[in-house]
Amino acid sequence: MKYKFNEEELIEQFKEYIDKTYSEHYTPNSPEDIQTFELISKTPDRGLVFSLMSIIKYADRYGIKEGENRKDIMKILHFALLALYNYDRKNK
Repeated sequence: MKYKFNEEELIEQFKEYIDKTYSEHYTPNSPEDIQTFELISKTPDRGLVFSLMSIIKYADRYGIKEGENRKDIMKILHFALLALYNYDRKNK
């Protein structure tokens, strides 16, 4: 499919951003290492609400905390994906 808005490249950059969050914030080779979001999303309702609230947080601070920046937009996208993950778990 031919995309009009550079979606293919942006999706690849988004995947790279997510990969980087795993290597920066968590110990990738430690099986006992648990991300906080894993605890929060033990129940899909809690994970969904947390994700939606995080979207609001990063959207609200966009342009303020670190000026207009791409990273906050990536965070919004990441939490939107996590919201979708928990939505699907809740509604399977």
